[in-house]
Amino acid sequence: MKRRLTSLLAYSVYWILFFFFARFLFLVFHHREAAGFSFNLLAGTFTHGLKLDISVTSYILAIPVLLMLPAIWIKGEWYRHFMRIYTWILLLISSAIIIGDAELYSYWGFRMDYTPMLYLKTPKEVAASVSTATVIFTFLGIIALGTVSGLIYNRFVDKRFSLPGLIRYRLPYAFVFAILLGSLIIPIRGGFGVAPINAGTVYFSDDLFVNHSAINVVWNVGNSLFHRKPTKNPYTFGDTDEAVAIANSLTAGSGSPEKVLNNTRPNILFIILESFGSSLVGPLGGDPLTTPNLNRLIGEGLVFSNFYASGNRTDKALPAILNAYPAQPAVSIIKEPRKTQSMNSIVKIMNGLNYNTSFWYGGDINFANFNSFLISSGFRQIITMDNFDPSDYNSKWGVHDHVFLKALQDSMARIKEPFFRVALTLSSHEPFEVPMAPVFAGKDDLTKFKNSVYYTDKAVGAFLEWAKTTPWWKNTLVILVADHCRRNSINDLVYSPEIFRIPMLWLGGALDAAGKRIEKLGSQVDIPLTLLHQLDLEGDFPFGKDLLAPGSKSFAFYTFNEGFSFITDSSTVIYDQKLRGPAVMTGSDPDYAEKLGKAYLQVLFDDYLKR
Repeated sequence: MKRRLTSLLAYSVYWILFFFFARFLFLVFHHREAAGFSFNLLAGTFTHGLKLDISVTSYILAIPVLLMLPAIWIKGEWYRHFMRIYTWILLLISSAIIIGDAELYSYWGFRMDYTPMLYLKTPKEVAASVSTATVIFTFLGIIALGTVSGLIYNRFVDKRFSLPGLIRYRLPYAFVFAILLGSLIIPIRGGFGVAPINAGTVYFSDDLFVNHSAINVVWNVGNSLFHRKPTKNPYTFGDTDEAVAIANSLTAGSGSPEKVLNNTRPNILFIILESFGSSLVGPLGGDPLTTPNLNRLIGEGLVFSNFYASGNRTDKALPAILNAYPAQPAVSIIKEPRKTQSMNSIVKIMNGLNYNTSFWYGGDINFANFNSFLISSGFRQIITMDNFDPSDYNSKWGVHDHVFLKALQDSMARIKEPFFRVALTLSSHEPFEVPMAPVFAGKDDLTKFKNSVYYTDKAVGAFLEWAKTTPWWKNTLVILVADHCRRNSINDLVYSPEIFRIPMLWLGGALDAAGKRIEKLGSQVDIPLTLLHQLDLEGDFPFGKDLLAPGSKSFAFYTFNEGFSFITDSSTVIYDQKLRGPAVMTGSDPDYAEKLGKAYLQVLFDDYLKR
């Protein structure tokens, strides 16, 4: 009995030390962020994170304890051989999660959950997000961590599972191990409390990075996989009827909008700019050098200067822009065809008016379930990298923007009117490799990103200068809008408003409001109603508002992986679901902003679950 129990104890200690080392690796990998904190605070990530380490270790122990029961009756080395195979498999899986998470955190700003698993159907596109060197070093890191950890197991733990022969008092021993198996539920759920353990349990600091460092990423991935399809609204903050009333009041129509178009049936061209943020646009208070063409065009058009992305990825932007459907924390509706098929779409409305609708993208349309979503949205034509010659696949994502926009230009030389066309750029996506000499010197990610944005800005500027010479320009509205932004500094928190503030600019011969700014707060979900009302049309988009209606509410709502932000003219609240409370509250009445944001999110997620 003692030999068997001590072998399981040693196995438990082994895994806890493994997770301690994984946390140490995470801090080393992100040493620039970690360097800004005291030793005591960093040490706290280990002590507080121990709760999740013990929880996931208890999960791992379940099968060894269960198989200890037949080991009482069946002698031989089979148990030791099983444990060796079982451990090596778990080590390789855990190593892949740990190393992958360390890399992804730099881009996404949150610990890995099940989200990356949704992209495994398109591994080529996943690999395109990072440089070849990063892929190679990540793979080598996984192998190194898994192998070294496995060899340590073989050296110090494996021999302990060479169990003695059959024991005399089998039933009492079996009873002990059955009790032990059942008692694992206590550390798995984090104790005897009413609420089971969750990632927020290990939060102990005011700083997001420190709290993130305390999370056991293997536990986080497993937990999110288990809970990836919620059946109950985790954002039920209060009475449903009250929440619906508040949400409806936020988007209620109020007055006829200011007319900014010279006719109600213009051609419409969307150009969705990959990762463009207001921080890189001079007239919006950003860098004056990165987007010279966009800076110039703002003087020719109608700019929405307090405009926000609904989420932090393209797959969350498209439903917001085309369907006025806000991004949801932790999940992405675009990945669920059954739900997206039930969504209203501005494309379907344009089809009903006999517009020639098409979507253009120089990448793989199967990435993140784009294809299913775009089809269900109603596009009659979808152009992808498959429509280009393979010799043009000069970007890791597909076709670089200057090639893509030249093809778009050629197709529009004799385009049938009226048209509704959406073009999505891609070159300013990681790894920021573009076919032009760098304008800004430097090898860091921010400099490479700025060079990629400069390149796309140049290509878009050239396309629009050509478009001005066409017969259709005088009856066309061009809408330039970013899909999302990105963290430009290790000091940028994943939920910072600066990361979500993006440009939206209306241009074209159909526009009758050149050089004007709209200061009202808004987001991508407001585009469909704002546009439709200019066309004297209506649409069923309950989460959006008309930014040009004089009485519409001035607010912006966006979500990140762990919560939401609600911004009004006077206040900002950022609510972290894992903290179960606000992470940031500023302005004169943030409590009221929190109330509005909670109601909006509650109604949104109820709608998501019902679809």
